[in-house]
Amino acid sequence: MFLNIFYITNMSSYLQLFQSHADLLKALAHPRRLEIIHLLRDQELPVTDIHTMLDLPQANISQHLMILRDTKIVLTRREGKQVFYSLGDSKIIEASDLIREYLIDLNHDSELADHLSLSMKELAPIVTDPICKMRLSPKTAAYHLHHQGEDHYFCASGCLQKFKQKIKTKES
Repeated sequence: MFLNIFYITNMSSYLQLFQSHADLLKALAHPRRLEIIHLLRDQELPVTDIHTMLDLPQANISQHLMILRDTKIVLTRREGKQVFYSLGDSKIIEASDLIREYLIDLNHDSELADHLSLSMKELAPIVTDPICKMRLSPKTAAYHLHHQGEDHYFCASGCLQKFKQKIKTKES
């Protein structure tokens, strides 16, 4: 009888481990949530900046952040009325980088592999998004705009849209 109880207890823990793993992967299984964790890769950001960078409705951003927060992928800190987000553990980025390496191996003979093979840690941030001031590399910038002889790089679509609005306002 003792062995059966021991087996059931261990089996329960064993299955719980896989369930926890699946819950974590489910929380990461959305392109925008992956984009959020990469925006938070080396910095803490207020929710307003995340909203601006991703150009998504506030409710949508809040939903993604809630899922990441519930699984402790991101942590929050309040400063006055502003809520700041950061990664709960840098191992999430390490895991993401390992998945990137796997994708490189899987797509080794395609153009995608060339883009994926750029290690996020190896690429020194050498430009600044003109809207949010995030430092990034031209090779990892989400968007690029050549305007009046200058190259501008953006972390996400929201920053690009704000920049275009500024241009339009100045030209009016």
